[in-house]
Amino acid sequence: MKSAAITNIGMLFTGDIQNPLMPGPLSIRIEDGKIKAVEKDGKGSGEGGVNAQGMTVCPGLIDSHTHPVFGDFTPRQNQQGFIESSLHGGVTAMISAGEVHLPGRPKDPQGTKALALLAHKSFSSARPAGVKVYGGALILEKGLVEADFQELAEAGVWLVGEIGLGSVKTAAEAREMVGWAKKYGMKVLMHVGGTSIPGSSTVTCEDVLAAMPTVACHLNGGPTSIPVREAIRVIDRTDCAIEIVHCGNLKSALEIGRYLKEKGILSRLILGNDAPSGTGVVPLGIWRMVNFIASLCGLSAEVAICCATGNTMGVFGLPHGIIKPGMAADLQVIDTPMGSAGRDAKQAIEAGDIPGIAMVMIDGAIKIEVSRNTPPPVRKITYES
Repeated sequence: MKSAAITNIGMLFTGDIQNPLMPGPLSIRIEDGKIKAVEKDGKGSGEGGVNAQGMTVCPGLIDSHTHPVFGDFTPRQNQQGFIESSLHGGVTAMISAGEVHLPGRPKDPQGTKALALLAHKSFSSARPAGVKVYGGALILEKGLVEADFQELAEAGVWLVGEIGLGSVKTAAEAREMVGWAKKYGMKVLMHVGGTSIPGSSTVTCEDVLAAMPTVACHLNGGPTSIPVREAIRVIDRTDCAIEIVHCGNLKSALEIGRYLKEKGILSRLILGNDAPSGTGVVPLGIWRMVNFIASLCGLSAEVAICCATGNTMGVFGLPHGIIKPGMAADLQVIDTPMGSAGRDAKQAIEAGDIPGIAMVMIDGAIKIEVSRNTPPPVRKITYES
């Protein structure tokens, strides 16, 4: 049994929107990659102890909207290492919205099924830089039948990529397939907004209301947004998770975030990058969205963190995303960055500053120490035997 501890934690962002903040001093005990206990004395125990020196600990971020292909490579930007770069932005897990950028992507039923299954199995066997990539999101093409969804679900595929990326573009075409997907326990994503790339389609509020997906993807546009009044109709007339993304319309994101806060339904809000895309690769995109909703939508830092951790965990049924016993120890140690007006990570985030990442851990194993992408943290962790 491997054990470790993070001690001398000044503040804990739990990721749980019902109880998002725990003041320190605290410690986290870890056994076999899972959180064993959160203790209030701050001393902890275990081999391989990490002294947080009064810094803040929060869950690893979950990017709810990515477009990987295979491995740590994106043909969309002809770039290697984008997943590792995201790890340096605090991202410990990514969810595929469809492997749409594969050169020569097959568009027949057999081909689209094969791509989903291959991507699912590939990312199940390999974690680029340690990041948990949930790949294999079925792109809906004309000709798929119910038996195809049952076959894929039995093989482990549990995601349907953004409706609108394949030849199935309208709600009328998608509605029956959404029913089949949900019948077999799959999570259904739906593109919302204007056409993003050649071959995709414009998806309206009425399309979302008819299809009723699990997630209304980039409700703030990918990158072109539907009118905000229509986005509010989606919020009011569905129980979909509401996703806003970095590579979208930030004015719409601002109004959507403020509306969800006003209505008291921030538990439905999740955050994604929608990258790699034409906007590029954005390693700090999820932290930037956390800063955005905290500093401009008026959320506390600890609640904003929930939108990129525990909320996403709940929507997709993941075994990580909040800090409590039994959950996977996917954690990051953060602090106010050098030069910030904030005295700690909470104040820095609420002022709009990306925190300095001092360490990122996945399944209890340290994957990086000081991030190469964020500003440096004011304090430094120390290691204790």
